[in-house]
Amino acid sequence: MTEFSLSTLEAIVATRAQASPDHSWTAKLVQHGQAKAAKKLGEEAVETVIAAISNDRENLVAESADLLYHLMVVLKIADIPLQDVMAELERRTSQSGLQEKASR
Repeated sequence: MTEFSLSTLEAIVATRAQASPDHSWTAKLVQHGQAKAAKKLGEEAVETVIAAISNDRENLVAESADLLYHLMVVLKIADIPLQDVMAELERRTSQSGLQEKASR
């Protein structure tokens, strides 16, 4: 199995965003804009939470994959590279989560 990463997913989303909306769910989401993509992201987040609360491991894995995919679409539409998110996570790891929350 090859090494699959969020960077790989980001590249796939970018490619599929350029496809015809008749042939690509990603392109269809991009065509409908940020509000539609963000709504779908929210739906997937709720489904992920439900799977976690239900201790449904198989569904939690599947819903987490959907959540990450839809997050990548939302970031693509917003023209925010994954690297920006990763840099923010890296910045936050320089302090404890409690310190980071207190600084907001």
